[in-house]
Amino acid sequence: MLKYTLFILVSFSVFSQDQYKVTPFKVISTIEKIKIDGVLDELVWNKKPNTGNFWQNFPKDSVKSANQTDIWITYDDKNLYLAAKCYTKTEKYIISSLRRDFRAGGNDNISFVFDTFNDKTNAFMFGINPYGVVREALISNGGSDNANFNLFWDNKWKGESKIYDGYWIAEIAIPLSTIRYKESGKQWNFMSYRFDTGSNETSTLVRTPQNQLIFNLAFTVPMLFEKGLPKPGKNVSIIPYITAGNSKDFINKANPDVGQKLGIGGDIKLGLTSSLNLDLTYNPDFSTVEADRQVTNLTRFDITYPEQRQFFLENSDLFSGFGTLNINPYFLSINGAATQSITPFFSRRIGIATDTSTGLSVTNKMIYGARISGKIGNNWRVGIMNTQTEKDEFRGISGANYTVSALQRKIFSRSNISAIFINKETFNPEIGKNLSRFNRVAGLEYNLASDDNRWSGKIFYHHGFTPTNAKGQFAHGANLFYSVQKFTVNWLHELVGENYTSEVGFVPRNNYIRVSPTFGRAFFPKSKILNRYIIGVGLEQYNRLGFGRTDQAFGPFCSLIFQNTSRVLLNVNQNFTYLFNDFDALRNNGKQTFLKKNTSYNYLNASINYVSNLRKKLSFFSQPLIGQYYDGTILSLNGTLQYRIQPYGQISMNVSYNNINLKSGKNELFLIGPKFDITFRKDLFWTTFLQYNSQFENFNVNSRLQWRFAPVSDFFLVYTDNYNSTVWMPKNRAILAKLTYWFNL
Repeated sequence: MLKYTLFILVSFSVFSQDQYKVTPFKVISTIEKIKIDGVLDELVWNKKPNTGNFWQNFPKDSVKSANQTDIWITYDDKNLYLAAKCYTKTEKYIISSLRRDFRAGGNDNISFVFDTFNDKTNAFMFGINPYGVVREALISNGGSDNANFNLFWDNKWKGESKIYDGYWIAEIAIPLSTIRYKESGKQWNFMSYRFDTGSNETSTLVRTPQNQLIFNLAFTVPMLFEKGLPKPGKNVSIIPYITAGNSKDFINKANPDVGQKLGIGGDIKLGLTSSLNLDLTYNPDFSTVEADRQVTNLTRFDITYPEQRQFFLENSDLFSGFGTLNINPYFLSINGAATQSITPFFSRRIGIATDTSTGLSVTNKMIYGARISGKIGNNWRVGIMNTQTEKDEFRGISGANYTVSALQRKIFSRSNISAIFINKETFNPEIGKNLSRFNRVAGLEYNLASDDNRWSGKIFYHHGFTPTNAKGQFAHGANLFYSVQKFTVNWLHELVGENYTSEVGFVPRNNYIRVSPTFGRAFFPKSKILNRYIIGVGLEQYNRLGFGRTDQAFGPFCSLIFQNTSRVLLNVNQNFTYLFNDFDALRNNGKQTFLKKNTSYNYLNASINYVSNLRKKLSFFSQPLIGQYYDGTILSLNGTLQYRIQPYGQISMNVSYNNINLKSGKNELFLIGPKFDITFRKDLFWTTFLQYNSQFENFNVNSRLQWRFAPVSDFFLVYTDNYNSTVWMPKNRAILAKLTYWFNL
């Protein structure tokens, strides 16, 4: 199976070469001093635009944009400069808030994407809205999936906007030291896309079909520089921090981590070359990272949250892009079969450990981290990372060292072959329960992306090494995805051995064969209400070797996209589950009878996933589910109600309600989480989460004030509080102040 799948994937890389043709444009250098103010009064902007003539992407993808955009690009020996004139027929600009790093959908904005190595695989994105609020992101793996778009990346650059009658102007300056590129190179790939949300139009510089993501790097235009790009100069940044705080543990008063604390540490970013970077961190502090939004997990398996810590973000795809990460967006399943992925490296495992006395996951202090990552030559990328965590005898947590190395070689136009090696060394396994001395994984992958992105996919093989040297420490998988305007076909399979584990990865289960084919057919009616709809069918099935079927979800789906940007996804699933262990299906923390092991269940349910028109001040997302559930029934509602106080922020309410009724008992689960996201100015933000979770009998408060007093330099004040919601007694409480400053040397 492995060799035949590899042959098919390589064949599609070679023979799919019909990319939409585009004309390169030239970028002339300048010596003029440019003031970033949204006013195009410099002489360089009086020339003919470098590019424009945008194509509409929504509501149609076959006509020119009704609201056009002109873009000018120039550069000197320090910065890259862009200006954009964004025409519009509305004065009602839609701005979610003044917070940096906004999501593009539901906002007026324009984005600029630079593929600095011409590989159509990795890129830097910079965006701005009519109020001058900026955002930046990293795009990896060709931008073929939403998971390849990382908005948590932060860096130094300038942008301003100004609104005029019938258009708005954006003007930005990006230091060459901010981005990685080939020194003396004369060509990048460029793309731009714009959300003219007030006019209900999305447009792109290069014509991009609606079946592809708007930031997909297959749809770029070459930009040719007048002369070779200079060295970015001294590229050294030092980012120290200092913290002061106080915490209290009301449950375990012997906890040594509570009380008044002072902390100091920081990061160093050093450009070894114009395309290779060294990142160092000492005593990193992640306490000011925004809190995760809790979810109710009804499955038998762990779930993942996105990585937001800055040290792990740049070139993160080199390490975290391995394994099965392509989850079909059209297929939803309550038993968790269709929502799982496996990856040998998941960076959030570093700094998180299991308290061996309670079995709960807790924060484990990181002492240092070092990472070299970037490009070597035209076709090679390399990444090496080493981190060390601290021993915590109070919780039975051993200190550990983590080393991850990855190497990637581009082949054909957009595909690559990648290798990874992961090593976790546990220094004091005797102080905890079930701690092994080491865990290692080596892997090899081929990633497919055709020129026009009609074909994409991957094939991989990973092998684990542990002290027991047991058999079955392997994982193999492959998927092939074909997408054109009218058809979507996806095949995915996995084979995971009974003893495969990656302590630094995410492996929710092992000892199985998984198959997952999906087919969808798109229709484009002539309608003032409906933009397009997709109907199809999907299957997720797991078999255990030597046993047979263990999990299955099968059924039709229908996706509706409306002209007002709202959308609906309907699913009907016939489910099958075999339990190898007792399972608390009521999610009542074992207070009532478990479903017994060695029993099987067939059950049918239906769900609707609805996203309303995000252009409205009041919008919402909802996902009701109703039907059978194991040997009983379930009524479930998950959703978010959001109100926009333009432009000062948003108030939202996250709600999850599950009413489970089984033969062994019944239970109601509530998760209620109001969030207040207020932006007083473009440099002053206040976010507060309140989260009540009946499953864990916990009420949580997380409030964060952020003042960005200088570029990428912040003062934070963070308050957290946890209560036992049954008796409303405090569990723990903390307040922390943090000051960080970005020095460029």
